Amino acid sequence: MGILIRILGAFVLLSATYNPTRWNFTRWAEANWGTQMPLTLLFGLLLGVGYLIYIGATLRSIGAFGIVLVAAIVGALVWVLIDYQILTLQNPSLNLWLGIIALSVVLGIGLSWSIIRQRLSGQATVDEVQE
Repeated sequence: MGILIRILGAFVLLSATYNPTRWNFTRWAEANWGTQMPLTLLFGLLLGVGYLIYIGATLRSIGAFGIVLVAAIVGALVWVLIDYQILTLQNPSLNLWLGIIALSVVLGIGLSWSIIRQRLSGQATVDEVQE
């Protein structure tokens, strides 16, 4: 259940930043930069912190190779769905949502990897110990 929550958190972060609808930070910031610059900057910084947490944890836990591997698995799954004609890529909005979902899976797995590894192996992971 925890991994799904982390994937959902990544999805919220990514789709709040940009999505094919008009309800996203990027479009809002473009329209309101001149009149609401402090609020725009605050929201941008909060999103930046979210990205820092997700990307930093993902790079520390699975590394660049792991990111490529998880993305390849998600890409192969999309390919299978296209091959079996369950999914089509004719809709650009759907393609963008698929990309957001794919990145959400990569970031969610990256954030959850130490928990997954602990459950599979029974060994605890310690990243940094400060004295």
